[in-house]
Amino acid sequence: MSQTQIAGDPALKSNIPAGPLAEKWDGHRFSTKLVAPQNRRRFQVIIVGTGLAGAAAAATLGEQGYAVKSFCFQDSPRRAHSIAAQGGINAAKNYKNDGDSVYRLFYDTIKGGDYRAREANVHRLAQVSTQIIDQCAAQGVPFAREYGGLLDNRSFGGAQVSRTFYARGQTGQQLELGAYQALSRQIELGTVTMYNRHEMLDLVLKDGRAVGIIVRDLVTGEISSHSAHAVVLATGGYSNVFYLSTGAKGCNVTAIWRAHKKGAYFANPCYTQIHPTCIPQSGDYQSKLTLMSESLRNDGRVWSATKQGESRRASEIPDSERDYFLERRYPAFANLVPRDVASRAAKLQVDQGFGVGELHNGVYLDFRDAIQRLGRTVVEQRYGNLFDMYANITGDDPYSVPMRIYPAPHYTMGGLWVDYNLMSNVPGLFVAGEANFSDHGANRLGASALMQGLADGYFVLPATLPGELANQLGTPVADPNGPEFRDAEQAVRDEVSKFLSINGKQTVDTFHRKLGKIMWENCGMARNAAGLKQAREDIVALREEFWSDVKVLGSGNTLNQSLEKAGRVADFIELGALMCQDALDREESCGGHFREEHQTPDGEALRDDDNYAYVAAWEYQGAGKLANLHKEALEFEYVHPSQRSYK
Repeated sequence: MSQTQIAGDPALKSNIPAGPLAEKWDGHRFSTKLVAPQNRRRFQVIIVGTGLAGAAAAATLGEQGYAVKSFCFQDSPRRAHSIAAQGGINAAKNYKNDGDSVYRLFYDTIKGGDYRAREANVHRLAQVSTQIIDQCAAQGVPFAREYGGLLDNRSFGGAQVSRTFYARGQTGQQLELGAYQALSRQIELGTVTMYNRHEMLDLVLKDGRAVGIIVRDLVTGEISSHSAHAVVLATGGYSNVFYLSTGAKGCNVTAIWRAHKKGAYFANPCYTQIHPTCIPQSGDYQSKLTLMSESLRNDGRVWSATKQGESRRASEIPDSERDYFLERRYPAFANLVPRDVASRAAKLQVDQGFGVGELHNGVYLDFRDAIQRLGRTVVEQRYGNLFDMYANITGDDPYSVPMRIYPAPHYTMGGLWVDYNLMSNVPGLFVAGEANFSDHGANRLGASALMQGLADGYFVLPATLPGELANQLGTPVADPNGPEFRDAEQAVRDEVSKFLSINGKQTVDTFHRKLGKIMWENCGMARNAAGLKQAREDIVALREEFWSDVKVLGSGNTLNQSLEKAGRVADFIELGALMCQDALDREESCGGHFREEHQTPDGEALRDDDNYAYVAAWEYQGAGKLANLHKEALEFEYVHPSQRSYK
């Protein structure tokens, strides 16, 4: 692959440390400036979001002695969406003695991301993974254990080793509770001040540096300013831009989008992960989709009918008329291919008329053979709560009837651009977890989101953020009553007033649903130039319609969910336009970005490493205007890009 064809933008300083790959992180930690314990209380840090990355960072920085302000829009920090993660968390412990190592986890993650991530960041993630398990086990996270008492592992997509630690199908919830307990301890000690039911609506800059945020109290409507020496955004992903997704209804892009509008570059927005194992849509007015853990693909077999328009029940279809298409197409990995590969394969089956169920909009995930081989008791121990959830939603018993699944928008690999220290191009603004673009490239391997969130929060930020704070020793925190804060507060109030004054005829949800349809049809699992161009035009028109005909009920001085949603949907509309611009600009297929014009003869993603081995970091130019592209060239010294194969 020729790297010389891609000119990196000097404005994007990744700050990757020198030295051998395996020594970069340890060397960087040693060379980074420290803040002495007696000086830490002088520094104030704002952390927005209390999922795994945010809660872990707040708890750890509070433990170190910094003065932390933590914000979340939920009624309790433990209700962050990290609790919804199900299947597990990766770590290169090699407990199964099946050939795993830090380097193999690094390799699998780079390959799974279709060679669109930084080597240095991914290797650090693999290194830190082993510490995460020790940290969480010490907190009392109830990981599954083998008969002898050792922590158990299971397999996940994109790997041929068992490295995924889990707590039944509740891994995210248990890890979040561990982080929440650590956070609660610091709240009690007074090092962390918690602001529940507060939504960040703007980032405040002074002399080009992030110095604070503007928030709205979602109960009283009060708008207030908060200043700090550094701001950390750990607000999760933006898959709700599609309206129907596996995300909770409250998940949004507002915090990072408002930061983007203040100058933070938005990287790789078109890289959206479509999760293959979700319950298919059942009606036009459904408000969200339900994820069924990827861990189910360990023992469940994915198949569709061999007859188009199949209307028989699964039990009536003999094995000779079942197409186990993942096993057929990818024999080396079978049902455990990465999510982007599995999703496209399922979509192809449905598009060709081989879908199952009354609406023919899914494929089967069948546990018949696993129950026969292992017994119902073992399957119930591994997946019981997931089976119960499926039965409660669909009315079908997955112990006797195969689950129906279909891909749905899930994780977003794009986010604000950050350097090796997790600082954005805006000095003083750090971004952690799913809110940044950092570690996954064009596709996230299963069980690596929890790994990245906790790595960023417990180990990376506490080591890198002090290096930025040390440069501000003796500098007072910005005055929250200063002109920068007053102007930002007024802009937020003006927006609230504008929403309430439009008095149109259409609800916020109506516009969100329209946007979701545009995005899913044109920028979903498969994209093409004509569809993306049309989508941008449609989104521009939708934005004009939104600002002239949306109806927001109630007032701004009280609890008002219609007003909350209006701000979030307004940001989603602008984000959707950027996603389409990014997808149109990237003339290749890679990971979660599949351009129909660029595929191999057998329908696999076809990358263009000579021209697109870069991070696309977009600079905001104004509402309705095309963003400006900055490129960070990716260099591969240890893992040389090749055509991904799971056959």
